[in-house]
Amino acid sequence: METTLTDQVALVTGSSRGLGAAIATTFAAAGAQVVLHGRDREALAAVRKRIDGDVLTVTGDVTDPTDLDRMHAQIMERHGRVDVLVTSAGSTTSRPTPIEDITPESWRADIDQNLTATFLTVRRFLPGMKNRRQGAIITLSSAAGRKPSDRTIIAYAAAKAGVQLFTQDLAAQAGPFGIRANCLAPETILTDTNAAWIPPETQRALADAHPLRRLGTPDDVAAAALFLASNQASWITGITLDVAGGAVLV
Repeated sequence: METTLTDQVALVTGSSRGLGAAIATTFAAAGAQVVLHGRDREALAAVRKRIDGDVLTVTGDVTDPTDLDRMHAQIMERHGRVDVLVTSAGSTTSRPTPIEDITPESWRADIDQNLTATFLTVRRFLPGMKNRRQGAIITLSSAAGRKPSDRTIIAYAAAKAGVQLFTQDLAAQAGPFGIRANCLAPETILTDTNAAWIPPETQRALADAHPLRRLGTPDDVAAAALFLASNQASWITGITLDVAGGAVLV
């Protein structure tokens, strides 16, 4: 059975690079009318070139409700709706740090960039889905939010764990309106950025720590997102899917 998003309007936040870019290009190949989002115009333009057709790009800060209002207006003017929402935007500039050494500023930054950004984006686009009584929402968590580790960035992990519970509550509230909400929790993914700064020997050691003995790729995450966005997952909501090569088992 073919997985398709034909005639679906899909907004992928944080799609200027990495996982978001892979998800957006995969959705476009499956027939979706993709809306790209990011803050780096040049990076967005590069992703846009990889997609056939006229692709809308919007820029803005998803932690800022005013920016989200402006982005929403642009999308409504062009497409009139969003059928699939992927909240891929999120990041951290922190490093693993003892709790007593974490500054309030870095804590708030990680929570805002990951958990608050997810909440505000869903909050802005959910009413339209409710009005149409249909939609699919996919949030992005992380294996960091699935199990403790001495290598974890604590604020980032707390934010990503919060995304999972937020998604479950969202699924419960939005389900009666025909809206599904699911979460993806990737482990170490070999994005261009990770490939550039993780030495090959470290990549091999990380791969060997996974039961499947390899690192994930952006396409692995994109394929999982496509499944959850499609009608093939029409009876699935409220789950967190570990795209982790079995890492949560060990």
